[in-house]
Amino acid sequence: MQPRDIIGRRFMVGIPHPTLDGHTRRLLQELQPTGVILFRRNYRDPETLAALCTEVHSLFSDYSLLIALDHEGGRVHRLQPPFTHFPPAATLGRIGSPDLARRVGFAMGQELSSIGIDIDFAPVFDVLTNPRNTVIGDRAFAADPQVVGLLGCAVMRGLREGGVIPCGKHFPGHGATLIDSHDDLPRDERGEADFMQTDLVPFRRAIAEGAEMLMTAHVQYPALDASLPATLSPVIIGELLRRKLGFQGVVVTDDLDMGAIIRHFTIEQAAVDALRAGADLLLVCHKLERAIVARDACIRALSNGTLASQRIEQAEQRIAVLRQTQRHRQPRTMTLIDTPEHQQLVEEIRQRVV
Repeated sequence: MQPRDIIGRRFMVGIPHPTLDGHTRRLLQELQPTGVILFRRNYRDPETLAALCTEVHSLFSDYSLLIALDHEGGRVHRLQPPFTHFPPAATLGRIGSPDLARRVGFAMGQELSSIGIDIDFAPVFDVLTNPRNTVIGDRAFAADPQVVGLLGCAVMRGLREGGVIPCGKHFPGHGATLIDSHDDLPRDERGEADFMQTDLVPFRRAIAEGAEMLMTAHVQYPALDASLPATLSPVIIGELLRRKLGFQGVVVTDDLDMGAIIRHFTIEQAAVDALRAGADLLLVCHKLERAIVARDACIRALSNGTLASQRIEQAEQRIAVLRQTQRHRQPRTMTLIDTPEHQQLVEEIRQRVV
């Protein structure tokens, strides 16, 4: 495989429309990414979305693109009716039932896999230690790390059983911040002991239960790394997550187009630094042209030795394992969307909230 191709596969990118226009198709063929992430802008109705997923999956003859979505319930809900809209994680946290959480994950997984989604960027493993934190807020299960780990892993199992790959987020924890990382770079000024005793507890549990993917936080943690946010930090990804916690799955960045990154780094620098730090997959969610610029910077870094070929090969191997996970996907059937059982589950949640 040529460096151009192997570097292109380090990216997962957003596309602009509910259908693949000629320009987008050409840019995807130029980039050769590992996958595509979908948003509300890509949704018109289930049939059009299923057709888009089929076309994206079959775009390349030598491999199938992976398709991802942020689908947490609550306010992070990209797919309008007839897809079932589940309550936010905080509602499940108030009920506290792992069985209920697993069933929600299973229902979500069934609906997503039925139209061709491979990966759900959920559940959220952040511990909401700052009640003023609006970017996480009710996306978190609780302020108790044990509850977050218990319910997050239950949703993770359910998603997997429903046919999609779960991705826990945002490592090493976004729950104590105040600034929204979509806008600018948050700082978490707590000491290292706080992370170990609180924020890392759910992630440790997820890793122990075989999490396939984890997403990094665009947050700076001076107690862990004095200069770089987690997404770009070899200390946080390479040392803490890989070596100390023993995570062997895929590390994906949060969107490199977010304010926390682009207000402080160029897209070229961020892409190279994230790969050097230990990320396997780079999200660029809004402009395909920016992903190509970042790809070219990574090719230059690889050729001049700034980026080690061994690091890229490790990432390729981890993505290959992830692809194997989806090889035995359940047959698609859109009858799994908006079933009476799923609506009954939503009603059960409403009745059980304390």
